Amino acid sequence: METINIVLCGLGGQGVLFMTKILAETAMQRGQKVVGAETHGMAQRGGSVISHLRLGEVGGSLIRSGTAHFLLALDEHEAYRYLPFLARGGRLFVNVEPNSFPRQEVRPYIASNGMVHRCLAATKMAVQLGAPMSTNLALLGYFAGFDDGPFSAKEIRDTIERVSPNRFKGMNLKVFDCCLEMAKKS
Repeated sequence: METINIVLCGLGGQGVLFMTKILAETAMQRGQKVVGAETHGMAQRGGSVISHLRLGEVGGSLIRSGTAHFLLALDEHEAYRYLPFLARGGRLFVNVEPNSFPRQEVRPYIASNGMVHRCLAATKMAVQLGAPMSTNLALLGYFAGFDDGPFSAKEIRDTIERVSPNRFKGMNLKVFDCCLEMAKKS
């Protein structure tokens, strides 16, 4: 199996680490090797959080610039900050209004590197669904709705069902499912 590199980023309190846990657990359920690392200022809510997740045979836990197959960003500014990690032809998923991303000055870089960007106002969706703290699951559902990711939507959904605390399980699945359907329709 080839190595798959995924960078997840956002701000403290947005759930980057929970998203990473879901993807790592999904890979482990398949029997894949998983290596990860994160840097964060967890004590400071709102600070930058980045997580590196590597699947397959790897020599280290950190993803080099230009080698990530996927970048999932829970914050628009963090997407720009960590964009250099994305490989040529990589896939970028951003929590932002679709018509406002990317900024004009970044478009040539994304286009010349053959990167595909997909945007969902994930925070807005989570709020509309009555789960304002579930932006991460909204973006994850959207990510799972495209056939170019390393996991099927069912695999990710099964992991969410397994690892979510009972009191959040129903809402987590509702948010995931709703945004999964949005992706399939787009």
